[in-house]
Amino acid sequence: MSSDQTQQEQEPLLSETAYDPSQKVHVITLQEEEYDEYSNTSPPFSWKKLWLFTGPGFLMSIAFLDPGNLEGDLQAGAIAGYSLLWLLLWATCIGLLVQLLSARLGVVTGRHLAELCREEYPNWAGKLLWVMTELALIGADIQEVIGSAIALKILTLGYLPLWAGVLITAFDCFIFLFLENYGVRKLEALFAVLIAVMAISFAWMFGETKPNAKELLIGLVVPKLNSKTIQQAVGIVGCIIMPHNVFLHSALVQSREIDPRKTGRVREAIKYYSIESAIALAISFIINLFVIAVFAKAFFGTSVADTIGLGNAGQLLQEKFGGGFFPILYIWAIGLLAAGQSSTITGTYAGQFIMGGFLDLRLKKWARALITRSCAIIPTLIVALIFDSSEETLDALNEWLNVLQSVQIPFALIPLLCLVAKDDLMGVFKIGPVLKTISWLVAVLVMAINAYLLQQFIVEEVSGVAYTSLVIVFTVAYAAFVVYLIWRSITVSTFGFLKARNQVS
Repeated sequence: MSSDQTQQEQEPLLSETAYDPSQKVHVITLQEEEYDEYSNTSPPFSWKKLWLFTGPGFLMSIAFLDPGNLEGDLQAGAIAGYSLLWLLLWATCIGLLVQLLSARLGVVTGRHLAELCREEYPNWAGKLLWVMTELALIGADIQEVIGSAIALKILTLGYLPLWAGVLITAFDCFIFLFLENYGVRKLEALFAVLIAVMAISFAWMFGETKPNAKELLIGLVVPKLNSKTIQQAVGIVGCIIMPHNVFLHSALVQSREIDPRKTGRVREAIKYYSIESAIALAISFIINLFVIAVFAKAFFGTSVADTIGLGNAGQLLQEKFGGGFFPILYIWAIGLLAAGQSSTITGTYAGQFIMGGFLDLRLKKWARALITRSCAIIPTLIVALIFDSSEETLDALNEWLNVLQSVQIPFALIPLLCLVAKDDLMGVFKIGPVLKTISWLVAVLVMAINAYLLQQFIVEEVSGVAYTSLVIVFTVAYAAFVVYLIWRSITVSTFGFLKARNQVS
């Protein structure tokens, strides 16, 4: 074989990939070496194999437990009591469906969503999708870093200002991400510890406050919704699907060594990832349930229910329940710190894949992490310096950030649903008519809910001719781009990267 041929064969490896071959976890056991790797059926179920596949789903589940979600939980509990627990359950199921589609796309194609979007859409549309996704990621990162900074401020008895907590959180994520150099499993183990800390902290709070078991069960199985709780209901659903998390999961599943050309191995991977993701989101659901139940028991129907946010939640709990073996204020702070730290690490992780995939950057991961972190840390520092002493203003900012992330959901959801239904991309693994219909109904529901949130926000916050005109122009441009994405998914059936692959072949 000539050197030119060798170079041509190696050239595709120069493009951006989620994981280098040396980083991937080997999941084929010795007992399976003789298995027919080209069979259409997967090997028998194995608990050991499930363990080897466990990890990506738990990293993905962190987005369901970030400080933004915790704030939505505590406000839902304080204002609506136990009545929205049923919605939390169904919203988590919706989130699971979306994440399973994202995992399926990554496993079947061997590429992640950002890469596929870059090659499916025209250059201008791809760049615009990247900008929208980056804006959503920055908004999420501000919430996550501020949440960690609030927790550090509580744990240091108020001596550490928010801006200092922001700097600590911004830079310690590099230390944690450094674990990836010692193997993906080390980083996954760190996240398992952080999730365990959250579970123990909020379960401890649940035990201290002793919520009403009967009302909790009724809230889970009996749907209730009224005009007074609609805002909290929208918040619960809006926080479940995070745009950057859809991109992240399609990349995380590539940390396992799977050959997408082998149908049996792909089926096996989808099966184990589905089980793992369901377990991870079941745990996240229980943790969110703990938080809602604690604040429902403590503050539902009280005069302070409408004023609770991340900044004062711990202190209000302390005043209500106080004492104990370990002050509940610090239990809350420890759980919040674990949520903030873990989510800001996954946010930086997602930023690497998003930037590398959309822009096809061939940079080392530490360089991409530094660029991604810098994009978010500067606005976060500004927020911390301006709003350090104003909890009400910080809560108002959080509402703005929730809206920012909500309006970006279609730019992750529509491309995902279009791609997983494409026959020339997914082959036998494309979603069928029933699942496709359910998925689009879910997408329309989520987008309608977030449109309602945006409309309410505009009515309450937007005033003045100039400001209103600007919002109208943005809304029209936004709607036009969403319609374009849907139209293109209907009219375009051949993907550019498939043509490129055929030409290479």
